[in-house]
Amino acid sequence: MSALLTHRAEDHPRGHYIAPHAHRRGQLVFARSGLMQVETAAGFWIVPPQRALWVPPRMRHAIRCRSAVSLRTLYVEPGRWPGLPKGCGVLGVSPLLRELIIEICERRAAPRRRRALGELALSELVALPAIPIHLPEPRDARLQRVAAALKRQPGDERGLAAWARTAGASARTLTRLFIAETGMTFRQWRRQLRFTVAIERLARREPVTTVALDLGYNSVSAFIEAFRKTFGVTPYRYFRDERQATVG
Repeated sequence: MSALLTHRAEDHPRGHYIAPHAHRRGQLVFARSGLMQVETAAGFWIVPPQRALWVPPRMRHAIRCRSAVSLRTLYVEPGRWPGLPKGCGVLGVSPLLRELIIEICERRAAPRRRRALGELALSELVALPAIPIHLPEPRDARLQRVAAALKRQPGDERGLAAWARTAGASARTLTRLFIAETGMTFRQWRRQLRFTVAIERLARREPVTTVALDLGYNSVSAFIEAFRKTFGVTPYRYFRDERQATVG
């Protein structure tokens, strides 16, 4: 393709791990199917099927395939297209962009057509909505002990006063550290953890009722409402487009 945009298509089995690395170019990593987890020094992102992750140029990252994954990646030369995201983030993918990515990555086209498709894809990319499923990772050892325990049991409802004993720090110290290191309160971070776990489990077609109760919600309706407030749609609607695209 032109120097503006290049591409790659690859399929990986469940459990495949792409070790930490960085690219000179920015990249849009699209999950044509499957679920992946992308890790950086700033935390990790769960990328559901039919969504994409934007990784800025030279950002070091690793990819874990939580299921068998079909990756379709567009690489963009830095500084060649205005309005691209400044930071790493999961993005919704419009039906048009999905078809453009597939056309670019999977089919042969003449150079002039490839360039036109690439420019149209980049125009779509800059307009994509961000999806709030980033989980910042704390660096402080005391917070890491709390975070590790919650990852093992995200439905744990204990407050910071109880976690302070586990962490070896006062609740006031933990409160300050959570905001300083993650940009979130403890409750916000725990809620974000629950949503990242929920996205992964729902993508595996686990029942909404099971996921909701395991994550500490008192009822399925409470979970669905919390999900809707965060993502703008219910869990069913969130994954409906992916299932229709897979069938199509």
